[in-house]
Order: sequence, then structure tokens, then C-alpha cells
Amino acid sequence: MLVGANLLRRLLRSQLSADDGGTGFIITAIHHLRPQYSTTTEFSDEGNSENKKESKWFTLPPFAKTVSASELGAKLARKNHLKSATSAETSTYKTTALKWVLKCCPELPRNLVQKLFRLRQVRRESIAMEVTDDGCQVQKIQLKRVGAKDSLNIGDKIFLPISVREVPEEKHEHDCTDEESNFIRSLELYKDTAIIVLNKPPGMPVQGGIGIKWSLDELAAAWLRYDYSESPRLVHRLDRDCSGILVMGRTQMSAAILHSVFREETLGASKHDSDNEKRVLQKRYWALVIGSPRRPKGTISAPLRKVVVDDGKSDRITVFEHNKTILSSQRAITEYRVIKTSTHGFTWLELSPLTGRKHQLRVHCAEVLGTPIVGDYKYGWQAHRRLQNLAESDLRKNSNEKVAKENMLPFGLNMDSGSISEKQLRLHLHCREMILLNVSQVLQNPKSFTDDDLSKLKSLEIVAPLPSYMQKSWDILNS
Repeated sequence: MLVGANLLRRLLRSQLSADDGGTGFIITAIHHLRPQYSTTTEFSDEGNSENKKESKWFTLPPFAKTVSASELGAKLARKNHLKSATSAETSTYKTTALKWVLKCCPELPRNLVQKLFRLRQVRRESIAMEVTDDGCQVQKIQLKRVGAKDSLNIGDKIFLPISVREVPEEKHEHDCTDEESNFIRSLELYKDTAIIVLNKPPGMPVQGGIGIKWSLDELAAAWLRYDYSESPRLVHRLDRDCSGILVMGRTQMSAAILHSVFREETLGASKHDSDNEKRVLQKRYWALVIGSPRRPKGTISAPLRKVVVDDGKSDRITVFEHNKTILSSQRAITEYRVIKTSTHGFTWLELSPLTGRKHQLRVHCAEVLGTPIVGDYKYGWQAHRRLQNLAESDLRKNSNEKVAKENMLPFGLNMDSGSISEKQLRLHLHCREMILLNVSQVLQNPKSFTDDDLSKLKSLEIVAPLPSYMQKSWDILNS
């Protein structure tokens, strides 16, 4: 009873001093009854000598056991399955302050959170025991600065400036018509609790940037969130002129796991681990190429590098010279097989990239196989010039190159023009099939996911139909 009375007197004296511009007051057990995500003024802020007035903070939940999405993704990719159970279990207890803030506040823009850490405005709770004048021990809670990469311990609390609650939620509103929003939703091939898979149209950029009015990531954030508080996140990318399967994670966790799977599969292939039976991620593209490979199937292992051309105005990817040291980040491996040949000098190929380098398939087809992809003027301009010099063939006699207005799709897209029956060819490269693990099953209980569960995990097999102009080319060559 004496201790309780002393604490109460201490509390009242501290409250009065705080009202007079003091540094704060002592927290009692009353503090622990407050809900998480609360606004509080009871903490002394280390190093805040220039402002002695009471500070307000936004409290995150205490750090609890969590799962490392990158390590779980690596486990799913069977790259870390030889690790001991002890090390795997221990890894679930570690995370950084930045990751915990992003996990607790998915509505906050990542760049804003990073800026808060750079400006040293993020705090971690620190408890110290002090002895009062009357001999009582009391807990004094201070807030100390924490870095973005600092590790957290179980029970640690993170505090953000109260001003973050005033940051308006990112609104992904676009001046889209009903026709345009319906078109975006019509691109869905598959959807579950973890991912959304789209059939990306050719000509639509995946990410926004300078000079880009519409991009799939922004449109997905506006129209494909449904009842989720988070926007879909990109897991991988496709070139602007490429079409086909595009996977997006519906939550931060699912996106991070899948991103790790994609990364680990690329790293595994770079180390010559290309056994398809062990690969949990398989991508198959269809491409129409000019000419025909010497062999009906094979594996291309040709490292790539970027070179600057046109006096630094542009760049291109090219095959790396084998007599030089090759970095693992430059290795590029592609499996291919002939689907169908044509008497008109074209060949349909199935391409399976085991790594994910920029323009990998286009460069491997053009520079290694000697069969550039139809419509790829960047890497196959000489072959296309020879095509243009040919006399009018039966493929183009009945061509009508004027695009009918009724064939135009929202966002200025058109998927009818660009087949081999026309002079202006479009890129004939399409991500047609993808096999990946069902991440939604993993997220049902990620903390207790075991190797035995991995063996029972089912895969998703997704197929995307060809765009209209590629289907037209297919039909012409088969007629």
C-alpha cells in the first residue's frame, strides 16, 4: 500500500511538472491497459532538449514472432531446405525496425517511412529503473532513436510521430470510365487471397514513370484492390511491348514471398541448377521468330551485359564476351524448343527463361540462335529490313493496315494490328504459361510451415491466351 501511495504521489507531481514544461512523467501499470496504436504523451524523449513540451507519439504493437518472407520464399524455392530446423526457427524471431513499421502500417508510403528513419524521428521504447527519494523503485520509460536496420527483440515497441496519422491515405483514383475499369478487371486470369494474375496487354507499361500516363501497377491499385486495404504489388515485370502473364501480390507478405521465390530461382539457375523437376517456378513464353534454329531444342547459356550506344543517348543488351570474367548477375540461361515451323520462313518457339535478365529472350533469340523475334526492331533490325525488301507476298496481299475505330480498346490499346500480314510488325513475344506454388496455402499458417507441408503443396498452372495479332499470325501460318 505504501508503494502504491508513493507511486500515486509521484505520478501527480510528474503530471504537474509536465504541465509546466517538464520532460514527462512516470508510467505506471495504467499505461499497459491502453490499446495499441494509441496516442500518448507520457514519455521523455531522449535528445529533445530544444523542445521541452510534451511529445505525442503513435504507438505500434509490440514486436512479436514473425516470419521472414525472404527466407520463407527461399525455402519454398528449395534453396535453403538443408538448413537445420533450429536456424530456420530462430530466423522467425528477427526483423528490422523498418520492416516492422511497414508491416504494421501498410497504408503508409514506403518512401515516407524511410524518410522518417533518415530524419531520426522513429523511437524505440526503453525501460530504466530509478530509485526515488523515498527509496521506491519505479520504471521510467524513455524513447530512444532507432535505425531502420536495427534488429528488434520480442516485445519491443516502436513509436512514430503522431503526424503520420494525419498523412492522407494514398488514393489511386484515375479519371477512368466504366469501360476502362471493366477492361482492367477483364484482364484477370486468376485471383485468390494471396495473388492476382493478369494477362498483360501489349503496349501497356507495367510501371509508371516520366511520360507514362497509364501503367498497370497504378491501375491495379485503383481498380483491383477490392476489399483489401493494401494495393496489389508487382512481383516481376514484363517489357512494355511484351504480353502475357503478370503476377501481383495482394498483400505485402505474399508479394515479398513471391519476389523471393523469383529471385532464388534466378540465383539457382545462375549456379547451373536447372533441373526442372526441382523448380517450383516455371515460365514458358511463345515467340514467333524469323528463320529457324539449327537444333529443334536446346539450352542457351550466354551471359549478358549492357552497352551504351548513340553517344550515350540509349543503351542495349548484348552477349558478353566469354574471354572475360563473368559475374553471377550477368549469367543468363534460356531453354528453347521448336513448336512449329513454316514454309514462309518463320518459326514458333517455346522459350523458358531460367534467369530473369533484361531483354534476355530477345537477345538470346537474335544473337545466339540467329532468329530475331518478329517485331523486335531493336535487336533484329537487319532481319526486318530484309523482310521489307522482299516482294509483296501472299501474307500481305489482302492486308488492311487501317485500324478500325471500333477495334480500339481503352487506354489507346489495340491488339488486332501488327500480325505478319502487315508491314508494321509488333513484338511477337508472349508469356503464355506459368507454374508457381500456391502461396495462399502457405499463408494460412506460415509460422509452422514445414518441409513436409512443402511436399504436399500444390502448384498453380496458369495459361494466358495469345493477343489477337499473334493469334492471327498463328492462323495465317497454319492455313
